[in-house]
Amino acid sequence: MANSFSSGGNRPGYYQRRNNDPFAHIRRNARIKEPEIRVISPEGKQLGIMQTERALALAQQFNLDLVEMAATAKPPVCRIMDFGKYIYEEQKKASHAKTTATKLKEIEFTPRIAGGDFLTKIRHAEEFLDHGNKVKLRLKFRGREMAHTEIGFEVMTKALAELDGMGHPDSQPKLMGKQINVMLTPLPANKRKRKYTLGADEEAIDDTGSDRADDNHDEEASGKA
Repeated sequence: MANSFSSGGNRPGYYQRRNNDPFAHIRRNARIKEPEIRVISPEGKQLGIMQTERALALAQQFNLDLVEMAATAKPPVCRIMDFGKYIYEEQKKASHAKTTATKLKEIEFTPRIAGGDFLTKIRHAEEFLDHGNKVKLRLKFRGREMAHTEIGFEVMTKALAELDGMGHPDSQPKLMGKQINVMLTPLPANKRKRKYTLGADEEAIDDTGSDRADDNHDEEASGKA
C-alpha cells in the first residue's frame, strides 16, 4: 500500500510509516531485472540458466511466482514457487523460533578442505543462521597440520566472508589448543541475505560432538599403531 503520509520533517506528532515487511527485500516476478537467471523448479530441480522473461512466463503458466533466492550468485538463483505459501511457512518458522531457546550449531572444517565440501559446510551454516541459531565454526588440526596454522586461519577468514550476509562473528577467530574457533550470531531476519540454497533432498548437518568422535578414532588408531 502506498504511503499516505507526506514528508513533514520533524513536526511535533509527525511520524512516517515504515515498511516493516521482512520479505520486502526479496525480489520476485517483474522486480527481477537481471536478463538471465538460474532457475529451480517448484519441486527443487535445477532447470538451468534461462532468460528471465522465459522463466517468468513459465511461472505464470503454473500460476506461481518467480522468486529470487540467491541475489549475489552469478547469475542469480530464482525459484518458481507459491510466494504466499512461502511467506506463511517462514512466518511459522519465525513464530516457532521465538518460543524456543536459541540452539547452538557447530560446523567443522579442516585446513585442506576441498572446495565442494567447503561450500556444503557454508550452505549448512547459512541454513542454521537463517533459522535463528548461533553457529560455532570450528577448524581442527591433526598431526603435522599444526605447523601451518596460517592455512587454517585462511579457511576461517574465507568462511566468515561467505557468511557475512547471514551472521556476524562475536569475536575474531582464535586458536585454542588444536582448534580455531569463532562464534557467529545471526543477523536480524530482514537483513539476512543468503548466497546459496540447499538441494531438494539436502539437510543441514550439525557437527556438534564430531570432534569427540574424531578424538576417539585418533586414540584407537594410535593404540593400534
